[in-house]
Amino acid sequence: MQQTKTASASQNRPRRRRQSLTAVLDIAVGLVLFVALWQAVYSARLWPPFLFPSPSSTLAEFATLIKTGVLQSAVAGTLERMVAGFALTLVIGVGLGILMVYFKRFGRVMSSFSLGLQSFPALAWVPFAVLTIGLSTASIIFVLVLSSVFSVMMSTYSGLRNVPPIYIKAARNMGTGNLALFGGVMLPAAMPSLIAGVRQAWSFAWHALIGAEMLMGAIGLGGILYAGSEFLKMNEVVVSMIVIFAIGIAADRLLFFRLEDSVRNKWGLSRLTS
Repeated sequence: MQQTKTASASQNRPRRRRQSLTAVLDIAVGLVLFVALWQAVYSARLWPPFLFPSPSSTLAEFATLIKTGVLQSAVAGTLERMVAGFALTLVIGVGLGILMVYFKRFGRVMSSFSLGLQSFPALAWVPFAVLTIGLSTASIIFVLVLSSVFSVMMSTYSGLRNVPPIYIKAARNMGTGNLALFGGVMLPAAMPSLIAGVRQAWSFAWHALIGAEMLMGAIGLGGILYAGSEFLKMNEVVVSMIVIFAIGIAADRLLFFRLEDSVRNKWGLSRLTS
């Protein structure tokens, strides 16, 4: 059995390398086409240069922001808030999802409310946060958590509820206790759904974080974006947009996509879509 698994893993490695190289090549080609289109639009002079900067002037502004340390401080501030807020999102979301499974009335109530709360615009929480908490990092994290926690909560709830009953019956027949049943059977079986929800929640949290930083004028990527728009520094606006996009893509592809892919491979779900 172990030899079979080892052989299967060895066969999958070349395929995964080819897929990774193909993905990198696709991204590189996409970037080249994007920059070429950007330069073409700039050369057409549809807008004045101060409203639509060229790739070269944007690159120069990028170098200036790095040289002065402004970009590094902004990225560090944004990522610190993201890490702290998203960790809190995971703890609260998974905890509430588990409680919803074991307390059925609470689960029904929360599943009904979550649909409305998920559709509630994240930035609509900003005035409430500012008035109740003040202009602080805590307010930004508050908005971040409320924009993403319900996605984690519902994915945990759905994943645990949809565990195949045969798994639970088999574990019960082998004398598995409640704690071991949850940690060794239910939670691993719910992991594909949970990881998908976490990946979606990351996207919601990232959008809310940048928007909250803009509205609150915080030191971060959102703050650079807001300051650039206020003082018509379009180079700064474009640089911050590119960095925001790059961090979002990197986090999704390098962390959450790989984590989801690993979980799907472990449970044999990748065969269904390959």
